[in-house]
Amino acid sequence: MPESTTNSLPLQDRVAIVTGASRGIGRAIALHLASLGAKLLINYASNSAEAHSVAAQINTPSALRAVTFQADISNPDQVKSLFDAAESAFNSPVHIFVNSAGILDPKYPTLADTTLEDFDRTFSVNARGAFLCCREAANRIKRGGGGRIICLTASLVAAVIPGYGAYTASKAAVEAMVKILAKELKGTGITANAVAPGAVATDMFYAGKTEETVKKLVEECPLGRLGETDDVAPVVGFLASDAGEWVNGQIIRVNGGCV
Repeated sequence: MPESTTNSLPLQDRVAIVTGASRGIGRAIALHLASLGAKLLINYASNSAEAHSVAAQINTPSALRAVTFQADISNPDQVKSLFDAAESAFNSPVHIFVNSAGILDPKYPTLADTTLEDFDRTFSVNARGAFLCCREAANRIKRGGGGRIICLTASLVAAVIPGYGAYTASKAAVEAMVKILAKELKGTGITANAVAPGAVATDMFYAGKTEETVKKLVEECPLGRLGETDDVAPVVGFLASDAGEWVNGQIIRVNGGCV
């Protein structure tokens, strides 16, 4: 007999953690992975209401398929707790880890005008946080097939635009770690990749930008628009699925052709 639609979902009952999942790209990724059958731990840093809203869209009266968990990914103990919470909630090892949490300085300073405090804060979340998440994931994700580590970086690493020095450098560090991690995980069946969006219409993107700046970015895109969160989420979904297994140690730039 043919399998039912439910049983044929590509991520059926696989456990996924998505950091920074209360809004923006992380939110879209969490909802998309859930639509593919995954069970989700929705991580957030401060906004519990938005995180609970994401979980509410996934859960049904008869099935708990998403839980929320507050954690600062720059704190190693809290990153460990992410995995503990997911394993406890779903009585299963984690299969998929997506690190979407990140920060951006909306002042867009030149490198010469970047304060040490802002530089350290950017690297604390974007680079240190990704390192701690990747390290924990490498030690905790299920081995033997289906294990996925996916980090969100930025097409700015390739575009090298002034005003993003610390942010771009922090994301470049993540891309280097992902490429090396993929090789170090040889024999585990776990893949490691990075998805690098371009300009995507989120609160973080709009922060501090003038209408003129946004218009210029739209004009520079061959497709004539800003990206949407739903342009990015399916790429992550593909990498998380069995169909994406042969993609490993790669940086996938999702930017409409801007870079």
